Amino acid sequence: MSEEEVKEVPPKEQEAEEASDEEDDNAADTNDETKKKKKKRKKKKKKKKSGSAGGGGTPLLKPHGRMLGESHFTDYYLKHGQTNPPSIPVSQLFEENPSGSKPYPVGEITEHPLEDNKYRIDSAEKRAHDRLQEDVYSKVRQAAEVHRQVRSYAQSFIKPGIKLTDMCQMLENKNRELIQEDGLRRGIGFPTGCSLNHVAAHYTPNPGDDTVLQYDDVMKVDFGCQIDGRIIDSAWTVSFNPRYDPLLEAVKEATETGIKTAGIDVRLCDVGEAIQEVMESYEVELDGKTYPVQCIRNLNGHSIGPYQIHAGKSVPIVKGGDTTKMEEDEMYAIETFGTTGRGYIVEDMECSHYMKNFHAPHVPLRLPRSKKLLSHINKTFGTLAFCRRWLEREDGGSAAVNGQKGKQEKYMGALKNLCDVGIIQPYPPLVDVKGSYTAQYEHTIMLRPTCKEIVSRGDDY
Repeated sequence: MSEEEVKEVPPKEQEAEEASDEEDDNAADTNDETKKKKKKRKKKKKKKKSGSAGGGGTPLLKPHGRMLGESHFTDYYLKHGQTNPPSIPVSQLFEENPSGSKPYPVGEITEHPLEDNKYRIDSAEKRAHDRLQEDVYSKVRQAAEVHRQVRSYAQSFIKPGIKLTDMCQMLENKNRELIQEDGLRRGIGFPTGCSLNHVAAHYTPNPGDDTVLQYDDVMKVDFGCQIDGRIIDSAWTVSFNPRYDPLLEAVKEATETGIKTAGIDVRLCDVGEAIQEVMESYEVELDGKTYPVQCIRNLNGHSIGPYQIHAGKSVPIVKGGDTTKMEEDEMYAIETFGTTGRGYIVEDMECSHYMKNFHAPHVPLRLPRSKKLLSHINKTFGTLAFCRRWLEREDGGSAAVNGQKGKQEKYMGALKNLCDVGIIQPYPPLVDVKGSYTAQYEHTIMLRPTCKEIVSRGDDY
């Protein structure tokens, strides 16, 4: 009872109340305490219920980087029942259909561009063909949802001041967790690229690299997820300074044009020509000087095969390329690179990316260390790309395969030997001229019999 309420009580009633003051106060105190405890219990129960459902809640967090979707929140995955930060494997967020498959989010669906393909979307024959591929589509979509959740989580902590090694480890560990890493069956598709400024691709920190992300950096984040060898390859550009916005906008729009142009029976050269026209219509002003945005003409998109990130076909980003046609049931990584530099990259800097040649010849190895390292690569990575950081992890790149006894030591000589004989291919960083800035955007698309599905599409890009 408050003081104001006591003043309003008539004198006689007040005297009567004072006689039993102590008893009433004690009873009131006991009741109040009991009510408070009940409220606390109720609150705890609600919290527990929410947690058991996987978190829930309304997405609220915006990314630190620029040029990501206006409606994008880094905790978007809460709508799927995910926790924040994400900790539940993606396969557990979706219940099985009566058919036994899981309804993973379908990518953006568009029609194939050529007039001759208009019939496909309503064709009973093509729909039947589509249904036969449902198992493959499910794996690809699961990997794509893992990619979306991992990259959204990464966008919440990628900001100036973070060490690139720490960034890659956090991203890759979350990738392993959400995909339920299981050696060659499920895991990371390739090392996390975090190429800065004039470096366009194929850079990830080697052990001992202490590079820190700066406010004025332009970083390309490129990583992959794979399930049964079905690889999702998608990338975006991180920047914090608005002066780079026109560069990012040019590359983003060029990638969208490439995706829109691609389709069954489309010639690869036509995709490249459309990309270049859009990309080179932009310019960017830096420090009082205007730079035309150019395509990096010797970088391409590519077809993707099972356990083969580059499956043989290249998608150019300039005109005058290959006249080969895209075909039904193929998967492609449509990626474009723009630069303020010369538009031509060369290999430079210390190598970090490696991959076993898909058609590697049988070569008798004399060095025991080379045999040991090749055996480790075969069982841990197969023909998927790997990096030196992974070799030096306690699990050697896969806890499912090696436990905590996979760490490779004194392996550089053996790795060089495997590269020299052609079994392993090194992929050094690809760089434009120093002082220039490069940007990249990339999506994975499936050329389904009925339609084109942009499987890696998200609210962010």
